[in-house]
Amino acid sequence: MAKDPAFLFYPSDFLTGTMFMNNEQIGIYIRLLCSQHQHGGIIDKISFNSLAGENQLLKSKFIESETGFYNERLTIEMDKRNKKSNNMSETAKEVWAERKAKKNTIVLQKQNKCKTNVKKNDTIVIQTVNRNIDIIKDYFITNGYSIESAEKFFNFYDSADWMDSNGKVVKNWKQKAQGIWFKPENKIVDKSQPKMVY
Repeated sequence: MAKDPAFLFYPSDFLTGTMFMNNEQIGIYIRLLCSQHQHGGIIDKISFNSLAGENQLLKSKFIESETGFYNERLTIEMDKRNKKSNNMSETAKEVWAERKAKKNTIVLQKQNKCKTNVKKNDTIVIQTVNRNIDIIKDYFITNGYSIESAEKFFNFYDSADWMDSNGKVVKNWKQKAQGIWFKPENKIVDKSQPKMVY
């Protein structure tokens, strides 16, 4: 797995935790946090001392171990982000494995609906549109929107036999989702953010 390129930063907590630092100390502190993150969670003693020097206020923000120094809050945030990433990856694998097994045994409900269009040369073209609720949920989640909004979207159009409010056939449900349903109020809300001081 590639190295995580980022960590969560809580401005309010950071401002509280650096209240008695001057601008120079804050700059060094941020560099130390970034160094810890980029070097796997620990800063070797030589590098740490070259930046922190004899500044006791900066040193008080880190814990010394046998191999170097680390900021406890940053370590917690890095671990949480890593666990969340691993959990999401495992969940996705399980969901796809479950769906693959299901697909081999049953026909997905309302997976395909067809509409015939007569072209100018009078040949008939069949458009098959995949409108399965699980696929729609995946699409909403992937784009940062809630499962509830995906279900409302599906129920709204499915109950109208995939016709919009103007009586027109929904030919491209992804385009319809982006244009009408992808609104800020339908975004996934993360309520799990803790309040801790750096």
